[in-house]
Amino acid sequence: MLLDDIGPYKDVPAPDMYTDAQTMAWIMDTYSQFKGYMVPEVVTGKPIELGGSEGRREATGRGAAICAREAAKQLGMNMKGLTVAVQGFGNVGQWAAKILEEMGCKIIALSDSTCGIYNPKGFDVKAVMEHKERTGKLRGFSPSEEITNEELLQLECDILVPAAMENVITEANASKIRAKIISEGANGPSTPKAREILYQQGIHVIPDILANAGGVTVSYFEWLQNLHREHWSEDFVNQKLEDHMVKAYHDVLKTAQQYRVDMATGAYILGIKRVIDAQERLGLFP
Repeated sequence: MLLDDIGPYKDVPAPDMYTDAQTMAWIMDTYSQFKGYMVPEVVTGKPIELGGSEGRREATGRGAAICAREAAKQLGMNMKGLTVAVQGFGNVGQWAAKILEEMGCKIIALSDSTCGIYNPKGFDVKAVMEHKERTGKLRGFSPSEEITNEELLQLECDILVPAAMENVITEANASKIRAKIISEGANGPSTPKAREILYQQGIHVIPDILANAGGVTVSYFEWLQNLHREHWSEDFVNQKLEDHMVKAYHDVLKTAQQYRVDMATGAYILGIKRVIDAQERLGLFP
């Protein structure tokens, strides 16, 4: 039983691979049955009807897209017409692709567990999403050329979004990556050694702990809404997410530039420094 291991002020689960809003609804319902009253704040990523937040489904992909946009600005690149390859076409990959398309990018490659698809002229992401919903896979979408997941990673493009599994960019293939910006939508898609190689090649890598923080940020917003029995509009949620992600990106960038390190190391330095500063303020007790 997880009853004693989760709770609104203890551990608040949220969806990840192979779980979804329905799974969260079951957890909330079971927990609430044992408590004797509704406790929507025990999980996040719930259906809207059960206290879920507007914008939560798209949040991780949106955050990765926002980070990619900020990186492009920093590098002096206009988003209009930038080419994008997205590995993984689950929740994160779909919404990252859709939102980057809305920002003016051209989505030239997509993949799922079965194959990758490539079209240098760009995809209509909504049409691809409908095909995936209808058939359960990307294979067979037309017009496109079928490629492997490994080939997708090595395509020449402006932005690469690895949004599938961990450790897909390794010491073995990092030198073959030709993207200018990598926004890590998945957890741990690059190994530490791969990140070193990418940094040496001048590729701007936005680490997972920053790039995919949109989901957990809107989960926090959902938790707040549940605690106060409020329901925020989608526009309000998206604007708050935008503000949080932009600030976080530039805080990490500033730290990375200050210490002359890659963005991942900059994020770790910033996080550790904040913990140290807080501990020093608290003092020692007893």
